[in-house]
Amino acid sequence: MDYLLKTEPSTYSFADLQRDKSTVWDGVTNPVALKNLRGMKAGDRLMIYHTGDEKSAVGTASVVSVDVADPKNPQVKIEVGDAIGKPVTLAEMKSDKLFADSPLARQGRLSVVPLTKEQWKFLAG
Repeated sequence: MDYLLKTEPSTYSFADLQRDKSTVWDGVTNPVALKNLRGMKAGDRLMIYHTGDEKSAVGTASVVSVDVADPKNPQVKIEVGDAIGKPVTLAEMKSDKLFADSPLARQGRLSVVPLTKEQWKFLAG
């Protein structure tokens, strides 16, 4: 499966992930986002999205492991992938019919969003 992970770049950016090579993605509190995290599997592809002033997809990562021993705080280990050639803005996503029914467009506060294969291709370029 493919997912988009939102992060505030001033808190933890894609550049931070590039530096660290891997990290544990946790601290999510929204019940729907938690369900999405718990549903992840090793090998799932991830698109890293910067919130705040940037509002754009900026790079890729992948799931290394998922620990759901504490279902209220799943620990998803991810490793860095590649920066995407040209960041894709939220406005570009919302203007494309591929995202019309996406939680990305409908639930703006959702920090972990499933992506279709077509949406992944659109974002990855």
